Amino acid sequence: MASFSLIVLISVSFTVFLSVSAEDARVSTADLSSSGQAMKHRKNFTYVCDPERYKHLGLNVLKFSFCDSSLSYSTRAKDLVRRMTLAEKVRQLGNKAYGVPRLGLPKYEWWSEALHGVSKIGPGTFFDTVVPGATSFPTVVLLAATFNESLWKNIGQVVSTEARAMYNLGRAGLTFWSPNINVVRDPRWGRALETPGEDPFVAGRYAVNYVRGLQDVEGAESVSNPDERPLKVSACCKHYAAYDVDNWLGVDRFHFDARVTEQDMLETFLKPFEMCVRDGDVSSVMCSYNRVNGIPTCADSKILKDTIRGEWNLHGYIVSDCDSIQVMVDNHKYLQDTKEDAVARTLKAGLDLDCGEFYPNFTANAVEQGKVQVKDIDTSLEYLYIVLMRLGYFDGNRAYDKLGKDNICTDENIELAAQAAREGIVLLKNNKTLPLSTNKIRKIAVVGPHANATFPMIGNYAGIPCRYVTAIEGFSKYAKVIYRIGCDVTCKNESLIWPAVRAAKEADATIIVAGLDLSVEAEGLDREDLLLPGYQTKLIQQIAETSRGPVILVIMSGGGVDISFAENNPKIKAILWASYPGQEGGRAIADVIFGKYNPGGRLPLTWYQANYVDMLPMTSMSLRPVIDTGFPGRTYKFYNGSVVYPFGHGLSYTRFKYMLTHAKPSIDIKLDKFQHCQSLRYDEASYVPPCPAILIDDLKCDQDLEFEVEVMNVGKMDGTKVVLVYSQPPSGVARTHIKQVIGFKKVFVKAGDKSKVNFRINACAALGLVDYRGYKLLPSGSHTILIGDRGMSFPIVINYDQ
Repeated sequence: MASFSLIVLISVSFTVFLSVSAEDARVSTADLSSSGQAMKHRKNFTYVCDPERYKHLGLNVLKFSFCDSSLSYSTRAKDLVRRMTLAEKVRQLGNKAYGVPRLGLPKYEWWSEALHGVSKIGPGTFFDTVVPGATSFPTVVLLAATFNESLWKNIGQVVSTEARAMYNLGRAGLTFWSPNINVVRDPRWGRALETPGEDPFVAGRYAVNYVRGLQDVEGAESVSNPDERPLKVSACCKHYAAYDVDNWLGVDRFHFDARVTEQDMLETFLKPFEMCVRDGDVSSVMCSYNRVNGIPTCADSKILKDTIRGEWNLHGYIVSDCDSIQVMVDNHKYLQDTKEDAVARTLKAGLDLDCGEFYPNFTANAVEQGKVQVKDIDTSLEYLYIVLMRLGYFDGNRAYDKLGKDNICTDENIELAAQAAREGIVLLKNNKTLPLSTNKIRKIAVVGPHANATFPMIGNYAGIPCRYVTAIEGFSKYAKVIYRIGCDVTCKNESLIWPAVRAAKEADATIIVAGLDLSVEAEGLDREDLLLPGYQTKLIQQIAETSRGPVILVIMSGGGVDISFAENNPKIKAILWASYPGQEGGRAIADVIFGKYNPGGRLPLTWYQANYVDMLPMTSMSLRPVIDTGFPGRTYKFYNGSVVYPFGHGLSYTRFKYMLTHAKPSIDIKLDKFQHCQSLRYDEASYVPPCPAILIDDLKCDQDLEFEVEVMNVGKMDGTKVVLVYSQPPSGVARTHIKQVIGFKKVFVKAGDKSKVNFRINACAALGLVDYRGYKLLPSGSHTILIGDRGMSFPIVINYDQ
C-alpha cells in the first residue's frame, strides 16, 4: 500500500508540472502537501519513461522504443512520432502540447520565460506559497552595461538552477523563451530595456554567454553530436528578425513591414542570432510578428529553413512569437491565405512550433487538403522531442534531481543580483562630488518618482522577486533619509513638488531618482519623444536651484533620455543611469553613490538629443544615412551628430591610462587562383588599392589580430575598466561604418597598479564588412584599431599577395 501511494504521488505531481495552465497547477498541488515546508523536502517530480509511472498507467515501458535510453535521441524521437496518428501529432504542435495518453506521453507546456530571472510570464511557470519568488536580476540593458561576459554566463547559470529547482517542485517547465537579442535601432523602441543594446556584436556576445549559462551541463559543453548534448534548460533567442517597432503613432508590430536591405540584414539584424546559434548552440529561435520585405518572418523559408537550420546548423526547434500565424492571416492578410494555407506555408518554411492554436486546430485540415505533407509535421515533432530528451524530460537528470526550494533566492544569488546592478550602473557626470562621504553627509533627501520604487525596478518579463531593496532603504544604511516623492512617473501634477524642494533645503545632500517606467516604454508601447515625462524636468530644476547640499540625479530607464538640461546645470553635481536595476537596485545605487563600489558601467546605447526623433520616422529601417530624404544614420556605427552621451560612455572615481605593449602590425595573405579581387565603393578622389577586397567565404580566415594593452590605474581608488576595442575600415571606403566594436574585456586594477590585457581576435570577424551587394568582404589596406573612445589607436594593414 505504501509503495502504491508513492507511485500515485509521483504520477499526480508529474501531471501538475505538465498542466496546461498555471491556474490548473495551483488547484492540483493542493492535494500534494498541507504546507510549503513539507513540499520543500519532497521529491515532487518524475520523468516520462519512469517504469513505475508506466506501470501505474497500465502500460509496459519496455514496449516503447522511445524509452530505450541505449538508442540515440533521433532514433527515439522518430519512433515516438511514428507511433502517433495524424490527429495526435497535430495536437503536439502548439505551446500547449496535449500529450498522447495511449503512449504514456503526458501534456507539456512549452512556454516559460527567463529574461533576467525566472519569470511569471507564460503559463509554464507560476509562483505560490511553495515557491513565492525567484531572484530578479537587473534588466538586460543594464546587464549589457557591465560588459562582463563571465557575469552574463554566471547569471544564466543561477537562473537555470532556480528554474530546474522550480521544475522539480512542479512550478516551471524546462523550455524558456529567452533572451531577447534584437538590436536597438531606434531610441524610441519600447523594448530597449529587454535587450543588450545597439551593437550587434555586443548583443551576440551577451546571447552566447547567457545561453551557455542557461543551457550548458558541466562537462558536456562540447560533444561530437550536438543533438545528443545534454541541456540544463532550453534557451531561445528572439525575436527573429528585424523586429524593433512595437506601436508607434499607430504603426504596430502586427502589421509592420520592415523594408530592410541585404546589407543591413546581414550586418546588423541577423548577426546576434548567428552568434547565438553558431557560438551559443542555442536550442531554439523565435520568429517575430513583423514582415521583412513583404514576407512574414515565420513564413520565410530563406531566413528560417535556409539560414537558421541550413547555414547556421541549429540544433533545436524554431517557434513562433505567440499567435504569429493568426497575425499573418488576420492582420498581415498575407497572400489572402486561409488558415490552412498559413499553417502549411509556415511548416514548410521551417516553423516547428506554434505558440498558439493554429497548428493544433488547422494542420490536419491542411494535410487533408493536400497543402502540406505529414513528413513536414514529423520533422518538426522530431526536432521538438530531441530537445526534450536532451533536457532529461524522458529519462530524468540525476545532476539536478536534488535541486529544490533551498536553491532559490539563496544569499549568494541575491548578492549576485546586487553585484550585477553595481557593475552596470553608469556614472554619466561627476563634478568632483562623488563618492559622498558618510563623515560629511549625515542627512540625505531622497526624492523623485523612483525614490521608493519597488515593482518598476524589475522591469518587464519579470517574476516575483525574493525581496525589494528600495533607494530609501539603500541610503538609510549610510545616512538619515528624508523621503518625498515629488511626483509620480507621469508627473502630471505639480502639487507635490514643493514638499520635495523643502526636503532638499534641509538635507546635506539630495538624491533625485527620476526616469521612466513601463507606462512609458514597454512591449507594445514605443515612445514618441526622448524627454522625461510631465513635470519631472521642473521637479529636478527646482530642487537643484534650492537644495542646500549637492544634488545627484539618478535616472531609471531602458532607453536613453535627453537630460541635457541636467548635464549642463552646474548645480546638478553628478548623474547616474541605473536602468531598471532589479530587486537589489536601491542597495546598488547607494553603494555606488557612497563609494562602496566604484562605478565601471558603460552605456550600451547612444543617448540622442531630443530633436533626433524629429529627423526621421521610426519606421525607416536603414542604419546608414538616407541621402534622398536627409535621414541621419542610426547607432554609434552610422551616426556622427551631436549626442547627450555616446555609446560606451561611463566615468569612474579613479583615472585610467592605456599603453600598447604589443601589436602585430600587418597580416599578409597569399592568394590562390580561385581567390578573386572584389571591387569596393570608395569616396571620390580616394586611393583605390589594386586588390580592394576578397570575399570572406573564399578565405581561410585563420589569421588573428594579436595585441596587448596595459591598463594603468593612475587615480587614488581601486576600480574596474572596460577596455572597448573598435575597428575602423581603411580611409575612403564609402557607405560603411564609422567604427564597430570587435572586442571588450573588463579588468579590475588597484589604485597605483597596472594590469595587462591580451586580445586575440579573428581578422575576418574584426575587419570584415558587408557591402551593398550583400557580399561579406575583407578589405585590403590600413585598418585602424581604437582602444576606448578617446584612447589610443594603431594601424593593422591587410596585404593581398597576388
